[in-house]
Amino acid sequence: MRHHGQRHSRYAGRRPDTCPAIRTDFRRYVMRTLTTRAACFLAVLSFFALWHDSGHAQTARSQTADEAAIRALVAQYVDAREQQSAQAIEVLFTKDADQLTSSGEWRSGRDQLVRGALASSQRTGGTRTITVERVRALAPDLAIADGRYEISGLPGGGSRRMWTTFIMAHGPDGWRIAAIRNMLPASPPATSPAPR
Repeated sequence: MRHHGQRHSRYAGRRPDTCPAIRTDFRRYVMRTLTTRAACFLAVLSFFALWHDSGHAQTARSQTADEAAIRALVAQYVDAREQQSAQAIEVLFTKDADQLTSSGEWRSGRDQLVRGALASSQRTGGTRTITVERVRALAPDLAIADGRYEISGLPGGGSRRMWTTFIMAHGPDGWRIAAIRNMLPASPPATSPAPR
């Protein structure tokens, strides 16, 4: 006699290991499950591989673009100095930028830096050129650029050859100059003859 609501199967009461049909169904179930999980696993691996590769490509493109932007910023700085334009110089710097000149003068803050740059250009004259030798990333939004700095056509036909280092910071408005350090190479001191 069947109870109401009770389901019966032709496999009811049989052990899985003694019924070929049950064993076959069970094996099919296991294979489907394993196949599905393997497919999901491979899909996840493929996604992460593509994401990893695209991330590296984007990083390489970003580094190339950043270096180009930094070199262009240095060129803009030189042009602004040659034009002796306060506005053109000001927009290139962060608000808290500073500079140490080769003569040992500190210029702290954007306003002081602009005034000092204009005064220096008017005082010395000549033509300024900066040749960037290398750009190196310090952090995603911070970089250092080193270059040869020359002022040619000085009174008397002389020139002044120095090194300069720019610290560049990236913000909402793109790359800006955060600091400048100028250095005038000095000749090593003459050595005294050894006492006899």
